[in-house]
Amino acid sequence: MVDRTICITGAASGIGRRTALHFAGLGARVIAADIDEAGLASLVREAPAIVGRRLDVRREDDWAGLEAWLAGEGLDVLVNNAGIAGLADGAPQDAERCELATLRAVMATNFEGVLLGCRTAIRCMRARGGAIVNVASRSGMVGIPYAVAYAASKAAVINHTRSVALYCASEGLPIRCNAVAPAAVDTPMWDAMLGTGPARAAAMREVASDTPLRRFASPQEVVAAIAFLASPEASYVTGETIVVDGGLLAGSAASPRPREA
Repeated sequence: MVDRTICITGAASGIGRRTALHFAGLGARVIAADIDEAGLASLVREAPAIVGRRLDVRREDDWAGLEAWLAGEGLDVLVNNAGIAGLADGAPQDAERCELATLRAVMATNFEGVLLGCRTAIRCMRARGGAIVNVASRSGMVGIPYAVAYAASKAAVINHTRSVALYCASEGLPIRCNAVAPAAVDTPMWDAMLGTGPARAAAMREVASDTPLRRFASPQEVVAAIAFLASPEASYVTGETIVVDGGLLAGSAASPRPREA
């Protein structure tokens, strides 16, 4: 990754932060973008080689400013990671009570931000080629009864990933677009549901009880999938979604064992 320029949205915390640190450790030029300026400052203190840039992924003018700035830097990889669960404010997200305002707020960050990011990346990579990695979710592949806005936004990300990949291939552009779909990852996004302190570990065990591997993923385990899709080793992979879910979509590991004869 030496001499490659990589931009990561939502880089101030969680998966985005770990992704930025991972690529910086490989010698890449890392641009960490986020609306959380304090979080970005903390990241840059930890890894001074990282360039922090404020970016509200919902705003076209912010993306236009980043695109103009990248004209002098070039762009090899974009990781569209910025996202919100939309649950922290207590607004219901079940199928009966979810308000349009909640849906629109979640979609603006999780899907519209990805759409704008992909558009920017294509413009920046058109001549030189590159890779786009979108962070989706296992929730975008199944029904989630109490997080319908979040699930819908991540389903949109997965299908948009396919559309972008096919568009780039149809146009003869040397740009790949893929996604990762994590399940439960131990990041601050879960704080509103899990709380903090001694009760958090018990809550995590309960949430992960139906996961075959029976635990949350670490951010680094998701970063490994992102890094693969961003690398030359994935040069023949486009339009795909790598699921990082501890076996959830495979089925249940709790089925009864057959009786011995």
